Amino acid sequence: MSNLGKKRLEVALAIATYAIGSGTASAAPTPGGEIPKQMVLTASDVAMYTTIWKIYFHEDLSSQGILEMLSQLGLVTLAATGTAYIVSKATTAIVSEITDLLGPVGWGVTAAIATSITGIFAASWAIYCDRLAAEKEPQPA
Repeated sequence: MSNLGKKRLEVALAIATYAIGSGTASAAPTPGGEIPKQMVLTASDVAMYTTIWKIYFHEDLSSQGILEMLSQLGLVTLAATGTAYIVSKATTAIVSEITDLLGPVGWGVTAAIATSITGIFAASWAIYCDRLAAEKEPQPA
């Protein structure tokens, strides 16, 4: 297995771990407390993104030239992604408040939504990091 293949496997396992953790934490009913819980889950998501970056590049994300990365992504893409992320977290909080009233069935729905959202955003970030890593890694002749 190539070095990039090992990184991809490690990232896939990290994403699965974080997504399952996010889904599990989201499933716990917290009537009236969904917004603070989403803030904690957002912090967990940031940790996941930095973990993915560290797997690919063996450096902390904070040491990367953030302005360079933003220019590569394009500010329009960044704004759209940021807006989508905020809307998804707000929607998850609202849906969680509603599904808390449904008991275990509602908690399962909340877990599925949170796991899916975390996985989608993580996969997008992983694809971006993978592309950057593939460009940096020498290709076999």
